[in-house]
Amino acid sequence: MAATLLAGLPELGERMALRIRADVEAYRDESLIPLDSLRRSCTANADLILSHLRLGGPPDASSARETGRLRAEQGVPLADTLHAYRIGSQLLWTEILAEARTHPEVSGDLLLSESTEFWALSGLYAEAVAVAYREAAAELTSQGQARRSALVAAVFTGVVTDRTLWEAARELELPEHGPYAVAAAKAGAPGEEPLTGAETALRQANLPSAWRLLPDEQLALIALPTEAAETTCLRILRRTRARVGFSPRFDSLQDTPQALRFARLALAGLGGTGPGVARFDDDPLAMVVAAAPAEAAHLTEVVLRPVLDLPAAERSRLLRTLEHWFAAAGSASGAAGSLFVHPNTVRYRLRRVEELTGRSLSDPRAAADFGAALLAVRNRGAH
Repeated sequence: MAATLLAGLPELGERMALRIRADVEAYRDESLIPLDSLRRSCTANADLILSHLRLGGPPDASSARETGRLRAEQGVPLADTLHAYRIGSQLLWTEILAEARTHPEVSGDLLLSESTEFWALSGLYAEAVAVAYREAAAELTSQGQARRSALVAAVFTGVVTDRTLWEAARELELPEHGPYAVAAAKAGAPGEEPLTGAETALRQANLPSAWRLLPDEQLALIALPTEAAETTCLRILRRTRARVGFSPRFDSLQDTPQALRFARLALAGLGGTGPGVARFDDDPLAMVVAAAPAEAAHLTEVVLRPVLDLPAAERSRLLRTLEHWFAAAGSASGAAGSLFVHPNTVRYRLRRVEELTGRSLSDPRAAADFGAALLAVRNRGAH
């Protein structure tokens, strides 16, 4: 019986292919699975089972493994692949039963015995399909992740050329044009992901993103396609409870390295030691100070050295008063409220700063110097 069916194997493989294509939707796409490829696969797998039934010996699952590997490469879901394999097996068993009816010498007991062998063999080959599929899918995923990681690194470092920018955008599933923004988050330990869950949350909010994990920080390139996108993005980043710097918006992927620099400066200028998100555009002066630490240190020496040389308690008191005065937009009463002191106390301390430094806070240029120097002191203290 097996020999007879093997003689008509090409026609049998054709019928299998057409039945699978009719019953499994994923197999109907000619661009995904060409009919000729499906026909060859069906023929090879039928040959595998029929040859074993005819000749015996140890099962050879090579064709089944090849089917699993090929379907993984073609992107056919594993469930559809196994469904197609079951349809092919059912059709083959139907052909065996039809052939058996032409042989009176084939008893029911023999047919029952052979059915056990047939379906055990079919199950063994289906398992081989699944194992090969998963192995190939894991390899493809690893290769895809490696390529994606390399592309993200290329975009962040600026080695992607104009001609390949659109290719990078397509492979990273980002829009070809902005606006975009870059987020840089400080990692607590090497390899730690401070923005855990943010990528999923951004995707659910329809904000495509590409990520890179470095030993001391995690970087994200985020598309902001709508007016409300940045607000949504910042809300998601704040929920991570990480320390994050956020760049200004930009329109071309070619500007990603500069945006990364701005995001890192915003992170460096983030006050305190707890979680928070610092936008570069929220405090441009602080970003400029953070961008030039050596120059900022010299500015501190020039502007605030007499204050910094004071005993610790008085130094801290005067610097805190200055900071609160700037935060209150130059209002002594506002600073007094946040410091819980009398406004005259604030005025006295400010006059003390003016006397020590020889600079007047009523002079806009001197006030600007004080503001920049205070930022430099804060940054130096934070580091």
